[in-house]
Amino acid sequence: MIFTVNTFFTLLIKTLPSIKPLKWINHFQQKTCCSTFNSFTIYLGHPQTEQSMNMSYKMKGNVTMKKITIVGTGHVGLVTGVCFAEIGHQVTCYDINAERIEQLQKGICPFFEPELDRLLESNLNKGRVSFTNNEQEAFQHVEIIYVTVGTPPLADGSVDLQYIKEAARIIGENITNDSIVVTKSTVPIGTNKQIKAIIESFLSEGIKVDIVSNPEFLREGSAIYDTLQADRIIIGAESAIAARVVEEINKPFNRPIFKTDLNSAEMIKYAANAFLAAKISFINEVANICEEVEANIEDVSFGMGLDSRIGNHHLKAGIGYGGSCFPKDIKALLDIASQHLKSFDMLKTVIDVNNKQQHLLIDKAIQQYGSLKGKNVALLGLAFKPNTDDIRESSAITLARHLIDEGAVITAYDPKAIEKTKQVLGNQIQYASTIESALTEKEMAFIATDWDEIKDFQLGRYEELMKTPILLDGRNCYPLKEVKNYGIDYISIGRHAVLKGNAFDR
Repeated sequence: MIFTVNTFFTLLIKTLPSIKPLKWINHFQQKTCCSTFNSFTIYLGHPQTEQSMNMSYKMKGNVTMKKITIVGTGHVGLVTGVCFAEIGHQVTCYDINAERIEQLQKGICPFFEPELDRLLESNLNKGRVSFTNNEQEAFQHVEIIYVTVGTPPLADGSVDLQYIKEAARIIGENITNDSIVVTKSTVPIGTNKQIKAIIESFLSEGIKVDIVSNPEFLREGSAIYDTLQADRIIIGAESAIAARVVEEINKPFNRPIFKTDLNSAEMIKYAANAFLAAKISFINEVANICEEVEANIEDVSFGMGLDSRIGNHHLKAGIGYGGSCFPKDIKALLDIASQHLKSFDMLKTVIDVNNKQQHLLIDKAIQQYGSLKGKNVALLGLAFKPNTDDIRESSAITLARHLIDEGAVITAYDPKAIEKTKQVLGNQIQYASTIESALTEKEMAFIATDWDEIKDFQLGRYEELMKTPILLDGRNCYPLKEVKNYGIDYISIGRHAVLKGNAFDR
């Protein structure tokens, strides 16, 4: 049976309450005929029961296969590459990291992203995606080149463009025919014009290149879904022909496409991320007021989100945002504003609120229970969000550092991010392989990342395992009415504390 996209989402929304946690892309199966096809199937199901819902819907038009090179095999590059391969394009992923390329050639993902390993293996087997660190192999006779390299922040908040400029040089030196270069990396306004100038300075005579800005809006932990079901696809270009080619590449996804100029496309990405971060800091400030006036932030957020002008996304109170995007993009937008003699005071406040929020749980702990020096505490969650192993700018890592400064003895658990945390915190903390072992005989526990297995962990187990069942929940994982049934001291964000008189041994 073939469903329209609108029917697909109507059914999905109706099904959401019964699918928790929802594994968005449990299986993604193409129905292909050579390099042209027009439908695919998504199976959605509960990961524990393996019950799934099979839905097919019509893709828009046929895929005319393009030969695409992806520069960079990080989150954006690898996800983009395998998803383009999945809809029928011939994709070569290029990276200077020989060790990573060797892993990928064997079908080994260098980071955790749900469903990515399966799509990678599938498209390797079909011969639609390949990996190389050889420049000639990557850039000869290629039609479209996507730049997805990192743009990390410098100490002053500005963007480090060294990898972008190096990618532009490599492209200019190695392409052998007219090409379209598409920038997915998040770059300051005006960067795409710089990229074009750098490429042209290295081009062989007679070769022409067009530049397109196509910013990514992928969330780690749901990047495959966000590619296949993007809210919108932004295409910024000076050349209408180049914009049309990129539009055709993305048409099979059947998602809204908006075409604009280069500078506006670059600004859309920064403005979107800054706005989402502002919503998080706003709701955290409201949460702090809720605690003083005996209101419940969960109810307040839900009531606000019912307003279609506001929406319910990014209205969940907690210990602040983190990750590889929001922190650096906000600082970059502030830097862009200052370069043009504009003061973006609101964004400065967003950053200040977030910094304070990351220390909030420790402030609550000390206020209620006194010094943490020498106390054995459990830290549940290390990744900056669930369903990823990324700890960059993670509030959990910031919390761990604050606990170390307070003299606490920490045992941490995370289902995916322990190895990366060891590279950052080393032996300053201890690590556990299960939630149970992290909690055993601990005097206090902090929840920093709302993984499903942490949210589903039975409250009674805290009482059984801990020396003193004191739980500080930075992600509001448990309903207050349930917590009240147990002998746990429970302190969360934007809700009244549930105190049963537990205290440290003095």
